Amino acid sequence: MMASLLHFSTASTSSLPSFLRSSFFSKEPRFPLRQGVRCNLVEPLKFDNGKPCIPLLSPSEQSFPSFLASTAHLDNSITNRHDTRLRIFSGTANPALSQEIACYMGLELGKIKIKRFADGEIYVQLQESVRGCDVFLVQPTCPPANENLMELLIMIDACRRASAKNITAVIPYFGYARADRKTQGRESIAAKLVANLITEAGANRVLACDLHSGQSMGYFDIPVDHVYGQPVILDYLASKTICSDDLVVVSPDVGGVARARSFAKKLSDAPLAIVDKRRHGHNVAEVMNLIGDVKGKVAVMVDDMIDTAGTITKGAALLHQEGAREVYACSTHAVFSPPAIERLSSGLFQEVIITNTIPVLEQNYFPQLTILSVANLLGETVWRVHDDCSGAFEPYSSLGID
Repeated sequence: MMASLLHFSTASTSSLPSFLRSSFFSKEPRFPLRQGVRCNLVEPLKFDNGKPCIPLLSPSEQSFPSFLASTAHLDNSITNRHDTRLRIFSGTANPALSQEIACYMGLELGKIKIKRFADGEIYVQLQESVRGCDVFLVQPTCPPANENLMELLIMIDACRRASAKNITAVIPYFGYARADRKTQGRESIAAKLVANLITEAGANRVLACDLHSGQSMGYFDIPVDHVYGQPVILDYLASKTICSDDLVVVSPDVGGVARARSFAKKLSDAPLAIVDKRRHGHNVAEVMNLIGDVKGKVAVMVDDMIDTAGTITKGAALLHQEGAREVYACSTHAVFSPPAIERLSSGLFQEVIITNTIPVLEQNYFPQLTILSVANLLGETVWRVHDDCSGAFEPYSSLGID
């Protein structure tokens, strides 16, 4: 009897309603199978001398991929980046860079309230919902390092308690990065401590630019995307009328040889020179000698940061003594602790090229200073992290995203 209840013959299906016959016995699948979609990049990333560049399409140039053709008549907001669940918030350390990143991405900065009480304590409140959102917090830990670091930690905590899905700390300049190892007994490794603080505060990912040493990435127990400011500076140097045969890339110390060699390879495979220095104390450097030939050449000194400018100015003086025709200083992070401005504007440099990972006060400008923007570099990286895309293939291989 049970078998008779479970048995259906094709003849008996004629008594079923038509919608049941078409649903249960049709040879076609009830739901269409999704086809794989492959995205083709048609335009390489443009740096435009470090300035954000937002391509604008006319209505005639706008088109939809074939797999979206059937939905093209729907609300355009479906394909608009403004309607993603991506949120960007800025701390008080570098709001100008945060605004440029948002401008490049076609987004608006999230509304956030940050204030300090009379006793110096920091108060942070998000002014909009981030529940289920992919949140990016832009805050370099530049001077005052302790204030900006604590502000970043409280921002992360606020987003975590507001039920954000993912929290990425975008740190254009990572303070305490130089304290990455013990050089003497009974020293702290502050870089590891700061990494632990950021992780424990609730960050799911860190996006950093030009860390002082690559080993700092290993201090984090969360994924770290490390991008380099080299493409922005290289693009600017390429726009200058300097003969490639006259170029020589100079590392201001032995520790920066790998960085200078990578820079020289991308700069028409220019020759390399090294300044040997002996440091007798913190922020005190003494130049000893030069390894390499710079006579009659245009020397490009490359470093990750300029703090008091003692190392790079003494190196530039040595290059002039060895016969260098011109000296350019290139650095990603302009910490510019006193007396850096006086040293850099003393006439040793033809040009001092930096980026805006750290804001430079207007009163610290001098004629030889050139500031390039990394907003489009960081903005493109944020998009690719948000979209779970890799940067390991052209034209995004220079982003350094794994």
